[in-house]
Amino acid sequence: MQALAYKAYGQVMQRTATGRALEYAVFEQITRDLQSALDDGGINFGAWGDAIYRNLQLWTIIATDLLGPDNALPDETKAGLISLSEFVRRTSMKVLSGSEGLADIIEVNRTIMAGLDGSASSVEQEVI
Repeated sequence: MQALAYKAYGQVMQRTATGRALEYAVFEQITRDLQSALDDGGINFGAWGDAIYRNLQLWTIIATDLLGPDNALPDETKAGLISLSEFVRRTSMKVLSGSEGLADIIEVNRTIMAGLDGSASSVEQEVI
């Protein structure tokens, strides 16, 4: 199941060597696909479902990493990001069942991207 998210990481790994840049590139790629799905109103259901699925995979990987013993982020930051991961999961399930919420998922991803590229003062401030 996580193959698509790892595939996304693999595709951008060739473009950059730094962790933050890699994370940003994966978020950017998936968020662009989510935005396209929102813009076309879900007409291409396959692309729409794939974008949501890949985003869920990304957030699952993030949550798993945050729970690992080697993650050095402050506990408060970890808790905020894990909470966001759960929000993305719940909202994605609602979107897949026909409810609104795709724009909210896109906004969360863009907030994380702003923290990763330094345009936000810190990820912690933006997400908590």
